[in-house]
Amino acid sequence: MARAKLVEKETQTSAPPNVARPEQILDVAARQFRARGYAAVSMRDIATEAGIRTPSLYYHFASKDDLVIAVMNRGIVVVREALTAAIDALPPGASDAHILTTAMRAHLRALHGLSDYTSANVRIFGQLPEPLRRANLAERRAYQAIWSGLLAPVCTHEPSLLQARVAFVIGALNATLEWVDPVRTDLEQLADCLSGVLLHGLLAKVRT
Repeated sequence: MARAKLVEKETQTSAPPNVARPEQILDVAARQFRARGYAAVSMRDIATEAGIRTPSLYYHFASKDDLVIAVMNRGIVVVREALTAAIDALPPGASDAHILTTAMRAHLRALHGLSDYTSANVRIFGQLPEPLRRANLAERRAYQAIWSGLLAPVCTHEPSLLQARVAFVIGALNATLEWVDPVRTDLEQLADCLSGVLLHGLLAKVRT
């Protein structure tokens, strides 16, 4: 009898339950956070859409905070990888304008068209408690560093403003989530329009 109870306990604690994979759970969580915000989404909501029981969800993610951090970090990784791949595919000797336009296009495509993760990151970052925002800072700073490298060649006359310009460009691109309908909008045309507006100022010569 005691042995039977021990076997039962080991089965409950060590055998993986028959549930959705972590990737599927993250997809559901990203979609819900994007649509409803941080506070409105519960672990039960995520479990219900994933088709599992709430206790099973905790097998993969110990808390809602762990799940949020995973979604937030992936949101940065998705756009960073898309941007890096687009830049790496450019021919040698590409102009500053071409490089920056390509980067802006890649950012917008990732933001609106590739996944819910990037959009969720942008939408709920400001809603998160301070510890959760800090947990995402390493990924955010790594992405900002890429933009610093891209913008540095066109900020040589005002190097002290580099970080402000990085924040301005990323912020302007992210703000399109508030007014762009990706179903009705050609993202390539949007990218060309925004890059033209932004680069007109970024590449302008300093008047003496």
